[in-house]
Amino acid sequence: MSAIEANFDGLIGPTHNYGGLSFGNVASDRNRGAVSSPRGAVLEGLGKAKALADAGLVQGLLPPQGRPHTGFLRDLGFSGSDADVVAAAWKHSPALVRNVSSASCMWAANAAMVSPSADTRDGRLHMTPANLVTTLHRSIEHRQTRRSLEAVFGGEAFAVHAALPEQAGFADEGAANHVRLCGEHGGPGVEIFVYGREAGETWAGRYPARQTRESCEAVARRHGLDPKRCVFIRQSQHAIDAGAFHNDVVSVGTLNTLFFHEHAFAEKDEALAAIRKAADGLFEPQFVEVPEAEVPIGDAIISYLFNSQLLAMPGEDRLVLNAPVEAEETDTTRAYCERMTAGNGPIGRVNFVDVRQSMRNGGGPACLRLRVVLTPEELDAVNPACLLTDDLHARLQAWANRHYRDELHPDDLGDPTLMEESRAALDALTQIMDLGSDFYPFQRA
Repeated sequence: MSAIEANFDGLIGPTHNYGGLSFGNVASDRNRGAVSSPRGAVLEGLGKAKALADAGLVQGLLPPQGRPHTGFLRDLGFSGSDADVVAAAWKHSPALVRNVSSASCMWAANAAMVSPSADTRDGRLHMTPANLVTTLHRSIEHRQTRRSLEAVFGGEAFAVHAALPEQAGFADEGAANHVRLCGEHGGPGVEIFVYGREAGETWAGRYPARQTRESCEAVARRHGLDPKRCVFIRQSQHAIDAGAFHNDVVSVGTLNTLFFHEHAFAEKDEALAAIRKAADGLFEPQFVEVPEAEVPIGDAIISYLFNSQLLAMPGEDRLVLNAPVEAEETDTTRAYCERMTAGNGPIGRVNFVDVRQSMRNGGGPACLRLRVVLTPEELDAVNPACLLTDDLHARLQAWANRHYRDELHPDDLGDPTLMEESRAALDALTQIMDLGSDFYPFQRA
């Protein structure tokens, strides 16, 4: 069966700000309270996506969510008009309003875990939105995320599930902790689930371990995966304590290649052996391990070398690493990339991309995209208004320049005017992306 790996990037929302809300995310904490540029951020994201579309890859977009989340504030007892609710909540607790105003759904790698139809028992493509229960600002996303996925991936070919139960034992952070390896995208593959802890265990790490093994196992069962082709790997506490809050900060893979840091996994040798065993009879995995001696894990995390897109580009016989410019600006990672691409390994080129607005908030090129393997029939069933073309790119550029602020100061989040501006932008977006006039809660109110 033929298939391609498409990337669906999260379109960055008009409340993009540096709230420093993600404990364990070093970049997020370091830039807490800085002035952001929502317009700059969305244009950067669109530029990254357009470059891949121009290179011949299938590139889609996922819409941002409505922020501030006034429904959540109402659940906490604030009342009156939506403007009254925001103003009262800001007076009571600016920290609360920062949480419900986060544009964090831009990081589509946390939107869901995805299993292509080649891997599933019923031959459908399955998606489970991440419940993201370990952080307040992200735990409020999953219901609208499901609505977004259903708007983009409609029809019987797709099974879009509800999130797992919102309990700590089933904490799920989505595709940021999931890698699929295969011989070809349309053939059966090995699905690798990376977790930080087991439910109920005592965790003594510096930063929280967000993903549980139990959530990974539940997703695998729900998606109807072959147990022999699933691998469950524990992320190392060393990596988490260094700031690798998701596995995609220390590992990335595509086709038969896994690119990872020496300290990515708790039991590295056992993990690689398990992948080889699961792949037996399907393909021969290739492992590209980056030694600590060449790239210290602190440099890997600061540069986000592994939070890159590993891509099979049309016309190139080796993979391309689409990495943030910070990896070029960090001496150890730049030198490693030069040595790696000079050799004859599976990664032949590194392309450095500027997504600084996202990077300052702790998300690199890989965070911004959700990978979805699609057969030609499944691609035909995708909402065409959500697939990036020259025309859609031009329309979205004009839309962003019209509706987004060039600068957003931390205290601007308490101004109900920002909410009205954001809603006007999203109302216009529903028409551009053919999402329907009742897509957002504020449109249904």
